[in-house]
Amino acid sequence: MTSIKFCGLTRPEDAHWAAALGAAYAGVIFARTSKRRVTPESAREVFDAIADSVERVGVFDDAPVAEIAGIAAATALDIVQLHGSAGVAGVRQLRAVFRGQIWAVAGLDPLNGSLGDEAGDLAEVADAVLLDTAAGGITGGSGIAFDWMALAEDVHSLATRTKVIIAGGLSPENVGDAIRLLSPVTVDVSSGVEYSPGIKDHALMRSFAEAVRSAS
Repeated sequence: MTSIKFCGLTRPEDAHWAAALGAAYAGVIFARTSKRRVTPESAREVFDAIADSVERVGVFDDAPVAEIAGIAAATALDIVQLHGSAGVAGVRQLRAVFRGQIWAVAGLDPLNGSLGDEAGDLAEVADAVLLDTAAGGITGGSGIAFDWMALAEDVHSLATRTKVIIAGGLSPENVGDAIRLLSPVTVDVSSGVEYSPGIKDHALMRSFAEAVRSAS
């Protein structure tokens, strides 16, 4: 079954609900450009609301490796999700100081029908590659879906080399289609289950989880 990551969590009650719905991952954002950015102190409060069975994910952009490692230690992260321009070199540098998993984000042009080389390169060094839409100069977090149909063959090929996670514009209405077309290991949702940035709609979260179960 495809697993779920609820990302952009800012409130303990939303994290608790994510866990109750069976999410495998709870994500908080430390990226400076995000509307959902939290402090390490707030992140600890969010994570205190989930069981140990739910893995803790921290999302970072182009922060220094030492800063990422420090926040990861302070918030007991299981996984670091790297956006921005870190690339293969950034993953390798982080690997030297962080013992958890590293998910590397490959930003996709919503109008381009090819994955390009970045995703394949990241597959060689990261524990998983997260595919998300790049828009406005920002890798991921746009709330815009990429062309699943056009990229399905490339995504399936990538999945023979690494775990593939799908993000970008997912919602209760379309996540089933994404799963049926792409067969990702995990789906990652944030804005598609919100009232406003960082404030989750619990009914939408439930609908999303039900749609994932139905399609898996």
